[in-house]
Amino acid sequence: MNRTNRKRPWITWIIITLAAVILAVGGTAFYFLNLTQPSSEPSASQQGQKILYWRSPMNPTETYPEPGKDRMGMDLVPVYEGAGASGPPGTITIDPATRQNIGVKTVTLVRKNLNRNIRTIGRVAYDETRVRRITPKIGGWVERQEVNFTGQVVEKGQQLLTIYSPDLVSSQEEYLVALQYQRRLQQSPISGISAGADSLLRATEARLRYWDITEAQIRALRERGEITRTMALHAPFKGIIVRKNVPEGGYVKPGQDLYEIADISSIWVYADIYEYEAPWLKLGQEAEITLAYQPGKTYRGKIIYIYPYLKNMTRTLQVRISFPNSDDFDLKPDMWANVSIKVDINRQGLAVPVQAIIRTGVRDIALVALDGDRFAPREIKLGAQVGDEFEVLKGLREGDQVVTSAQFLINSESSLQAAIDKMRQAPPTMAPTTGKQQQAMPGMKMPDMDKTGGGMSKKMNGPDAMAMPARHPKE
Repeated sequence: MNRTNRKRPWITWIIITLAAVILAVGGTAFYFLNLTQPSSEPSASQQGQKILYWRSPMNPTETYPEPGKDRMGMDLVPVYEGAGASGPPGTITIDPATRQNIGVKTVTLVRKNLNRNIRTIGRVAYDETRVRRITPKIGGWVERQEVNFTGQVVEKGQQLLTIYSPDLVSSQEEYLVALQYQRRLQQSPISGISAGADSLLRATEARLRYWDITEAQIRALRERGEITRTMALHAPFKGIIVRKNVPEGGYVKPGQDLYEIADISSIWVYADIYEYEAPWLKLGQEAEITLAYQPGKTYRGKIIYIYPYLKNMTRTLQVRISFPNSDDFDLKPDMWANVSIKVDINRQGLAVPVQAIIRTGVRDIALVALDGDRFAPREIKLGAQVGDEFEVLKGLREGDQVVTSAQFLINSESSLQAAIDKMRQAPPTMAPTTGKQQQAMPGMKMPDMDKTGGGMSKKMNGPDAMAMPARHPKE
């Protein structure tokens, strides 16, 4: 018995504490509900103003010509004359405190030089017009290689390798026979015989030239009668050996690729440009590149070709830029370089920041700050993009203040205001909901309603009937 009495004070304190918490939570909720519930009573500043219409506090597009309750049973709130902003459709007014709370920022438009630089990444490559493949015109066996590894630098005219060819030997012997025949018959009184000897000599000499036998070798063959066992292949220009396919001591066929030589005194750089930057490109445009391993050093070149199509995977436009290389070959193929293309438009224009533009998919809109804390949307026409700005072709003027932040919130309110203004132009067709106003659904018959609820109310009489209080407009 004593134990029970000792526990009762603790139970009492627990009950009191729970009651206090419930009262505190209920009071706080009641306070905030009353704080956020819009009041339909006119304030001191609104007294004497004309009421244009009534609207739902939860759905501003639900308007009524007279007071009452909306579809959710909430009291309608009045909209007074002058509450909406005057000006173009969609114009709204935002007080300074609200502007500060939502972070509205504006910028003044000015005319400026529309110059910019296009920055991208480029890949260094060989100049395709300065790449040559070395192939023999006769078959034979490789006797000696003078150049025997890739990457080796060769000078113009340097001997690359020698080939022994039986066909070359027989052709030289035929030339010597034709030369002796021509010398014996050139004094013949019969003109046709001497002419035939001359023609045979020219034919055998031309055959040697077709096989890239030099004039010096032909002259030595004609003067001394010395037959050359081998034929040498020489480098056509100064460059590096890019590829080597020479079998040591093996047999090579006519037309077989033996070497590939590239002249890297001039180099190409391929750069990928975004599609929206394509209008700024033109042939002969100056470009600069910098290399990661040589900071501070700049190389200058020019655009020599703009491809007529986009890359399918990256959706970028490729341009080819030519650069002169240094004597030490600083620009090496397959390097990556930072590319900067100078764009000089040579004209002034009005530019609007990218973040100030609202793209709807159909049109472009900018919000302009008017006098008296008013904002209005304007449809604009844009030109090319210049860095973080767009050129404005139509819709804005110099000195206009455009919104650069929180414009989506303002645009939503502006669109809502424009919709309400259109509704106000026609007489409101919606009236406050009351217990008398019931409409039948399409395809369904509803019993006739009289002033007391009609047949429906008569059937609902009884202990199981549900009370349906009517909602009447306020007087």
